[in-house]
Order: sequence, then structure tokens, then C-alpha cells
Amino acid sequence: MERQLTDTIMMIRPSNFGYNQETAEDNAFQSNDGAESVEEIVEIAKDEFDRFVDTLLNEGVRVHVIEDTPVPVKNDSVFPNNWISFHENGWVITYPMFSEMRRLERREDIVEDMMAHFQFNRRYSFEHYEENELFLEGTGSLVLDRTHKIAYASLSVRTDVTILDKWAVLTGYRTQIFHGTDKTDQPIYHTNVLMAMGDEFVVICLDTIKDDEERNNIMDSFARTGKEVIHISYDQMEAYAGNMLQLNTPGGSIIVMSTQAYNSLTDDQIIKISQYSKIVHSNIPVIEKYGGGSVRCMMAEVFYPVS
Repeated sequence: MERQLTDTIMMIRPSNFGYNQETAEDNAFQSNDGAESVEEIVEIAKDEFDRFVDTLLNEGVRVHVIEDTPVPVKNDSVFPNNWISFHENGWVITYPMFSEMRRLERREDIVEDMMAHFQFNRRYSFEHYEENELFLEGTGSLVLDRTHKIAYASLSVRTDVTILDKWAVLTGYRTQIFHGTDKTDQPIYHTNVLMAMGDEFVVICLDTIKDDEERNNIMDSFARTGKEVIHISYDQMEAYAGNMLQLNTPGGSIIVMSTQAYNSLTDDQIIKISQYSKIVHSNIPVIEKYGGGSVRCMMAEVFYPVS
């Protein structure tokens, strides 16, 4: 049985962070109001990143930090979970990306470094699907119940069912697909924006799933796997309350979120989550504003092989 939680993550310290017009096509969470200069955005993002890493290290999380390369320019390198995933059976999987700029984030030196450092022994790559304009963006597209081997996926331009099916055959996961849409009925770009999977609970914006059958199916799946459902609203989702990640530490499990996400939660939601994990939050407003992603997107879980 696979572990649901890891104590180790990989993070990429940004060199050129900023607004990506390519990803803004379908990411309604991104904003570019010109309040900060390009240079200010980069420096603030680096500071937010460093403070977030320090917060995780202080909790006992093992953080493997890799420096982004300044050339070629990669505005979203701080979100590595979209292009790579690590599995405790020794596999490393890389993924096809919607944005041409984001494809530059896939660095073979990182793959080789991680495989050697953590003793991964097999590499699978799906990026050739980019030639056919088909995409599956890692654990942005896939919210994994690793213990029960279920992949939850909200279909969108960045989450193609054809590749998802092939990924499921490869990994032995069962898929639970649905259509999550925002307030304007547009597909939500990534599944991990609207839901977060814990070991005994799930945080989800159920209002995004308009189809009754799809909603019933997903609720049945949560019931069968013993997950308490903690519902968040559209407004809370837009504050990144669905973009959380539960991790192991020497002192017990923690649930990591941004300060904006934490401030959006009600007292009752905080009590429910705290029954399972200590809440840890870090303030990353510039990364959230210009990148359209939050803390979960910044952490690529490292499920290394266990002998």
C-alpha cells in the first residue's frame, strides 16, 4: 500500500518569475495590474519563496531546493509539480505542458539529480503528446489518493482524458473524472485548485461540479475511502483554499496552505482541519497574484523508494 504523505519535497527557487501571458489564456487566477515592476516582482517572489522554505524547514519538512537557471527565461519555474512526479516504486514521470514557455522547465539535469539522490530507477515521459496538443500537467491535473490508488481529475485543456487513461494503465490507478467549472462556467485549469487530498479528509469546492451524477460519484468515492469532506466555497477556492498539501514531519502531519487561504477559512473549517493536522501557512501574495498558483503548486512531493 502506498503512503499518502511524504516528508520530502522538491522546490525550484525562481530566477525569472512573472506574469505568463500563455498560461493566462485559461488561468483566471492570474492577475497583472502593473502595481509592481518586472524587477520588483522577481525580487519579491524570491523573498516569498525563501520565507516559505524556512517555514517548512522549521516544521521539519525535508526540502530539496534547486536553483532555476536564468536562461532560458521561465516565468513559472516555481511551480514544478506540473512537470514532474516522484513515486515510491522508484518511478519518475514527466508530463506534457500547455504553455510553450513552461515546457522549458523540464530540465534533464534536475531529473538526473533527483534520480541519483533518491535512488529512483525508472523514468517515464509523456511529453511527446505535446506534438498533438494534448496535455496532462502532473499533480496539478491529478489529485492523488495514493493509498487507494485513485486519481481525481477535473477535465480541461490542461487535463486530457486520453493521456489520463494511458497514465492510469501505466501506474495502476483508477480514475475519477469530472468537470469542475468556475463562476462563469469555464473549466478550472487545474484540479488541485479546487480540491486537496488528505490521508483522512478531502478539502473540495463541490459547487464547481455542476453535474449531479459526477458529484454523486465523487462523493461515493470519498465515502468508500473513508474521507471526511470539508467543503469550501467559490470565494474560498479563489483565495486558494483548495490548494493545500498535507505532509509528514517528525512532530506529526501538517497541512500547508497560503496565508490568504488560511484567512479565507471559517472557524469551523479550521477546527475540522486541525483535528487531522497542524495548520501551517506562509504569505505569498505576489506569487499567487502573478503566477495564478499557490503553495501546493510550489511543492513537488518526493515519494522516494523505501527498502
